[in-house]
Amino acid sequence: MTATNSPSETATAPELSALDRCDSCGAQAYVRVRLQSGELFFCGHHAGQVKPALEPTALEWLDETDRLTADESV
Repeated sequence: MTATNSPSETATAPELSALDRCDSCGAQAYVRVRLQSGELFFCGHHAGQVKPALEPTALEWLDETDRLTADESV
């Protein structure tokens, strides 16, 4: 089972903050993956690389990468 946020949910209440860092490179994380063994955090770039391998077994896939291009003036 996977879960994603719609753009409106992410825009009003992001779950990831600037303190969440990518486990691969240390950049700000915009994706959190919950697995049976724990959580992993990824930047948009690395999330795209690992998605094919992790998504089939992920308990939750929280993707807030839409925040990277969101117009915050609205």
